[in-house]
Amino acid sequence: MAAVKSYAAVDLGASSGRVMVGRAGPDALELAEAHRFPNRPVRTPEGLRWDILALYAGVLDGLRACGRVDSVGIDSWAVDYGLLDADGALLGNPVHYRDTRTEGVAEKVWASVPAPELYAATGLQYAPFNTLYQLAAAQGTAQLAQARRLLLIPDLLTYWLTGEQGTELTNASTTQLIDPRTRGWAYDVAARTGVDLELFAPLRQPGDPAGLLRPEVLEETGLAGPVPVTAVGSHDTASAVAAVPAAAGRFAYICTGTWSLAGLELDAPVLTEESRAANFTNELGLDGTVRYLRNIMGLWLLQECVRAWGDPDLGALLREAAGVPALRSVVDAGDAVFLAPGRMPERIAEACRASGQPVPGTPGETTRCILDSLALAHRRAVEDAQRLADHPVDVVYVVGGGTRNALLCQLTADACGLPVVAGPTEAAALGNVLVQARAHGLAGDLADMRRLLVRTQPLTRYEPRGDTARWQEAEARLAVR
Repeated sequence: MAAVKSYAAVDLGASSGRVMVGRAGPDALELAEAHRFPNRPVRTPEGLRWDILALYAGVLDGLRACGRVDSVGIDSWAVDYGLLDADGALLGNPVHYRDTRTEGVAEKVWASVPAPELYAATGLQYAPFNTLYQLAAAQGTAQLAQARRLLLIPDLLTYWLTGEQGTELTNASTTQLIDPRTRGWAYDVAARTGVDLELFAPLRQPGDPAGLLRPEVLEETGLAGPVPVTAVGSHDTASAVAAVPAAAGRFAYICTGTWSLAGLELDAPVLTEESRAANFTNELGLDGTVRYLRNIMGLWLLQECVRAWGDPDLGALLREAAGVPALRSVVDAGDAVFLAPGRMPERIAEACRASGQPVPGTPGETTRCILDSLALAHRRAVEDAQRLADHPVDVVYVVGGGTRNALLCQLTADACGLPVVAGPTEAAALGNVLVQARAHGLAGDLADMRRLLVRTQPLTRYEPRGDTARWQEAEARLAVR
């Protein structure tokens, strides 16, 4: 019987972190939660910051709860980073991507590299918080002047665990400083925008060794060394897409959570001007793949409303939403007006009022507006991706936290007019585990990994109901705002 090994998957999201223990082998894949902890950003006089020390403490607590493991891998959200001085010490808490410092910065960057040229060189969609814009906003600050190393969030935590520095490629591809054709640095973009690429540690591939847990970490966690840390798809979306349980290539995926990332897995980037205008991004995935996708605001809209309402029971809220007439009111779930925290129910009401639609009057009506709007945004992204990449699909896979929301999954099937297969929920952690297992010889190529997921993970299929004409009508309402 082939060996089954245990892997710690550290999976950090924008609102919570978790350390999962995966047991994996050629015919086995199990996942259990060892520790979950909140990720609470802090608003300081300087702006919105990540509490990186609390996150690191959560990681250590999680590793302590894991018991014996054969490897550790870390994935997280993208674009954000920590700066280190010449001694390797962190220069302040990392800035949160929702901080306001990048407002108006993109236009300054485009003065050096016009937006069409920037897209043709990097393939990255416009988002105000891309690392490139964050670095442009930081130019002239004492902190950046003092910095000798920049580490993206998973690489920073890996450095604290091992003492070794690297820049994992899938996450690096979200910086807008990587050429998706060469899968290396975009040197011309960096030179023209004043970014010193010497700040970045050498690039790592998913599956590369990333060091051993330091003796101090072994002592604090109670783990028996040596314990290797393995580079995984450290952008959580890269790990989640690796865990899409697809049997063939004609599929779209939607990674759901705080954000919805909807798109296709391709062999080459799409760098056309039409693609740029549609705000699609080309991020790098496992085994030479490209994650061609659009960022959608996602369940952030509902999370912020639930917070504003005093955290009511989510199940009751969804049941109430299911009884609200479909597509009564919709908003553009990709609109940057919803990016900042606070007053989300009021902002959704204002958007409905401005577009001449009925204004949601209860939490259930607002929830239904959000879910209908997300399904509509999913439909738009899946249709646009197929057209722009000339890559038709037969099925949509939904992975991540949104798989628990049966109403959203069914509405997505209805809107897209395609079957939706939902699961796994902990896709990022499973992708993290599978890359570690493959690095240790216990999993095959990407297709083999996905076949293992199909055999071992619970999946739910949703068939589309009705026709898509009513969704087209709702789309038209947004188009004439």
